[in-house]
Amino acid sequence: MAVSFPTPRRLGYRLNWTGALAALVVLFWALTAIIGPWFMPHDPGEIVDFDFFGPITDQLWLGSDYLGRDMFSRILMGARYTVGISLAAVVLACASGVILGMTAAVSGGWFDTVLSRLFDALNSIPSKLFGLVMVAAVGSSIPVLILVLAVIYLPGAFRFARALAVNINTMDYVTVARARGERTPYLIMNEILPNMTGPVLADVGLRFVFIVLLLSGLSFLGLGVQPPYADWGSLVRENIGGLPFAAPAVIMPSLAIATLTISVNLLIDNLPTKIRDRSE
Repeated sequence: MAVSFPTPRRLGYRLNWTGALAALVVLFWALTAIIGPWFMPHDPGEIVDFDFFGPITDQLWLGSDYLGRDMFSRILMGARYTVGISLAAVVLACASGVILGMTAAVSGGWFDTVLSRLFDALNSIPSKLFGLVMVAAVGSSIPVLILVLAVIYLPGAFRFARALAVNINTMDYVTVARARGERTPYLIMNEILPNMTGPVLADVGLRFVFIVLLLSGLSFLGLGVQPPYADWGSLVRENIGGLPFAAPAVIMPSLAIATLTISVNLLIDNLPTKIRDRSE
């Protein structure tokens, strides 16, 4: 069974039911991050329940946290930080990595060698260790988190883009363009980039999942988003005391992280072949 989407007929893009369901979940969380805070029934910092780790009720759709605050409102607000920070970091990392990777593949020589060795050295540092050291040294703020997460995943984006660009750079149409005197910017923007868009988009989705998990891990350790703000990882950390009681306050943000990351993975796995393999 396949679900068709309104795309140009000549492209013939189709998603199966798994990919369509995953796309709906991803779209739901994206819309939640954008407009969710407008629909919060309570202020995220307002104490609305005199019972900590309260159950799900008609007034508290996802129960209350360790202070009696509405978890539904806090998860809606947390979506903005989790999705927003992760999206900004992955766009910064992948955009920089793709540009540098294509430039290194086309230019070659010392520029390619220096960049490759630099990113190989950076890639050898464990991501969580690097994130913990940098955030602990500089301080935790949203711009710092975005920059640190982008730097951590920049080497991988560079290596992936460079590998694609090296293969495309040997194609006949690139050789012809170079022979007629086209400069490096033209080769990158008009010959190489359009033929690696599909794999790059799939790589962006995969790195987005990694960044969400790393951001949640940093927040769980207390080095991510700081109070009074909170992302989903922070919500799990501050309500971990409710785990023995199976409190919704610790289960719901965990489910939010799981549904977002799993759905993005399923969407990537079920992308139409014409999108994923466009460069072949």
